[in-house]
Amino acid sequence: MGVSQSDFCAWPRIPLVLCLCAFVWGGVPAQSQSQNPTSAANPYWGSVTAQPVSDTPIKLSLDDAVRRGLSNNLGLKEAENAEKALHGEKNEVEQVFLPTITLGGDTGYYMHDLAALGFGPNTIKEFSGLFPAGTTPQVPPVTRDTLTDGKLQFTQVLFSAPAIAAFKAAGAAERSSYFARMTARGEVVQQVATAYLRAIADASQVENAQAQVSEAQVLEAHEHEAHIEGTVANLDELRAKVQLQSQHQALIAAQNQQAKDLILLKREIGIDPAQPVTLTDQAPYSELASQTPEELRALAYKSRQDYQNLQNQVVVYRALHASARAERLPSLTFFSYYQVSTVTTVNTHGNFIAMGQLSFPIFREAKVHGDEDSSQANLNAANAQLDELRDHIDEQVRAALLDVTANAKLVEVARSNVDLTQRALSDETDRVNAGVDDNLPLVTAQASLAAAQSNLVESLYQYNVSKLALARAAGVLEQQYRVYLGE
Repeated sequence: MGVSQSDFCAWPRIPLVLCLCAFVWGGVPAQSQSQNPTSAANPYWGSVTAQPVSDTPIKLSLDDAVRRGLSNNLGLKEAENAEKALHGEKNEVEQVFLPTITLGGDTGYYMHDLAALGFGPNTIKEFSGLFPAGTTPQVPPVTRDTLTDGKLQFTQVLFSAPAIAAFKAAGAAERSSYFARMTARGEVVQQVATAYLRAIADASQVENAQAQVSEAQVLEAHEHEAHIEGTVANLDELRAKVQLQSQHQALIAAQNQQAKDLILLKREIGIDPAQPVTLTDQAPYSELASQTPEELRALAYKSRQDYQNLQNQVVVYRALHASARAERLPSLTFFSYYQVSTVTTVNTHGNFIAMGQLSFPIFREAKVHGDEDSSQANLNAANAQLDELRDHIDEQVRAALLDVTANAKLVEVARSNVDLTQRALSDETDRVNAGVDDNLPLVTAQASLAAAQSNLVESLYQYNVSKLALARAAGVLEQQYRVYLGE
C-alpha cells in the first residue's frame, strides 16, 4: 500500500488561503458618507447591537463611543473573523508536517461465490498432488465466514519542499490578517470619532439656531408693538416676521440633521437607533504641536498597519514562488500500519508494514514552469504595490499636514468673523433703538452673525477631523487620538 505525494503536498492549498485573504488584503473601504449610509455600502457604518432599548438616556463620551465601536462595529467584526479563518488555514497546513495516526476496525459476515471468483472443481484437481492419495478435499462453491479486522495506521511527511514553502506562506498570511485587523481598528476609531465630532457640531448648530430664533422673536415683538404705536412702518413688522420664520426653518433643519447624525453614530457603535443618548464631551480645540513631513513619514513607516500588512503579503508571494520552484524536488514520506484480523474460528493473526516512499516528479516541467511564472508575476505585483504604498504614505502625510495647517487658519478667521459680526449687530441694534435706521440693516446683521457662527462650528469640526486624518496617516490614531484632538 503506497501514499502519493499529492496527499501531503500543501502548496495547492495556498490559493484557498489567498481567497480567504481577499477581504483582509482588500483594505479598508475608502468611501465617503452618503445621504443615507448603510452597512451594505460600508460595513463600518453598521454594528452588532449590544443591548436592548431603554427609556433612560445613555451618557456617551468620545472615549465611550470609541470603546463601544471597537467592541461592536461590523467592519471590525468582519476583520476579526477573517483573521480567525486564516488562523484555521494555517493550522491545516501545519498538519502536513505532524504525524497522522488513524485507528479503524470492522466486523461482518461474508458470503463468497468461488465459482464467480474463478475457483471450480478443475482448480482443485490442479493441486491434487499436494494432498495424500484419495484425500482430495471437497470445496463447496459458496463459502461463508465472519471477518473481524482492526488497523492502526501512521503517516508522516519527512520532507516536502512545496509543503515547507506553503507553511511559510500560511504564516505570513496569518500575520497579514492580524495587521489587517489592526488597520480595521484604526478605521473604527476614525469613523466613530468623526461621527461623534459631527454630532457635537450639530448640537452647536442647534444651539446657535435656537439663539437666533430667540433674537428674532424679540425683534418681531418689538416691531409689532412699535407698529401698533405708529412709530414704525408695516414693512418693518413684516420684515421681522419673515426673519423669525427663516430662523425657525434653520432650527428645524439643524435639529433634523442632528437626529440623523446621532442615528449614524449609534449604528456604528452598537446602540439601537431608538435608544436616547446624551453626548457629554464638547468640541475640543487646541493647536497641534509642530511636526515635519519627514518625522511623520518615518513614524508612519514604523506604525502603519496597512504597510506592515503589505510587507507580509510580499512574504506570502515570495513563499508561493519558492513553492512553485520546489515542485521539481523530490518528497519523502514514511508510512506504516499494523493490522489484526480474525476469520471465523481461525486464530487471530497480525499484519505489519513500515515503508518510506521517495517520489520524484517527472515530465511535469510545463506545469512547474507555468506555476513559477505565475507566482513570479504575483510577487512582482506585490513588490510594486509596496513601493507605491511608500510614496502614497508620504503623499498622505503631507496632504494631512496641509489640511491641518489650513483648517487651523480657517478657525482663526471664523472666530474673528464672529467677533466682527457680533460688534456689527450690537452697533446696528443701538442705531435701530435710537430710531436712526429701520430694521433692514438689523435683520441683515443678524443673518451675518448666524452665518458666521455656523461657519465657525463647521471650521472647528473640519479642523478636528483633519487632525484625526493626520493621526491616521501617521499610524497612531488608536493610541493618540486624544493627543491629536488636544485633550
